[in-house]
Amino acid sequence: MRLRDLAERSYNQGIFTFTGFLGLGEQEIFWQEEGQLRHAGYVLCGGCRDANRVVVRFGDEAALGYEQPFPIVCIHISPLQQKFADDLSHRDFLGALMNLGIDRSTLGDIRVGNKDAYLFCLASVADFICENLSQVRHTHVKCAVTEEYEDILQEEPETVTIQVRSLRVDAVLARIYNLSREKSLELFRAGRVYVDGRLCENNSRLLKAGETVNARGFGKFRLTGEPAVTRKGRLALQAAVYR
Repeated sequence: MRLRDLAERSYNQGIFTFTGFLGLGEQEIFWQEEGQLRHAGYVLCGGCRDANRVVVRFGDEAALGYEQPFPIVCIHISPLQQKFADDLSHRDFLGALMNLGIDRSTLGDIRVGNKDAYLFCLASVADFICENLSQVRHTHVKCAVTEEYEDILQEEPETVTIQVRSLRVDAVLARIYNLSREKSLELFRAGRVYVDGRLCENNSRLLKAGETVNARGFGKFRLTGEPAVTRKGRLALQAAVYR
């Protein structure tokens, strides 16, 4: 397995090694094997806060005696003429990038703004993208590596208050997205629910304040505080919902 090879190479040769970007499903494989990898030391990073796609760096800074940054850069993709630009979605940007023949593992999160986007990618493909990505749908674009993205990329969640009978993840998820119990259970059966980046197969798992739930196809939310008991004995919760 590639993960074990990278961990062993880091440990035996005394160097840092890196994976490509891992999606949620690939991250679950990492966590399943974490016990066999931890001896090498590891850190996960996606280039921005709350990234869905992350790179794993194997290597222990204290043991190696030096630091090596993640090979991740941010590219700002913006229209050449703002007034003629289409309203572009995440799918539009990703489709244009994949049409360049780029391996998905070199691409991280794409944060879509006002007709533009910020792409996190491996440094090894940054120049190629900047030189070759010239159009997204019907919109002509320009690309440039940037370090000025921290303030722009802070996703503003919607604060939602809900009432549930328990903190079971299926109950909270169903209430957040207005789903039936059966529809909520289908997401668990299909392996589409993750809690703090880990696949959640136990739909009766109790959530804790601060945990993030990602329901693929719907979005993600984070419980932002401790629940309060209502007069009717239900639990009142607040959640930050990212659409």
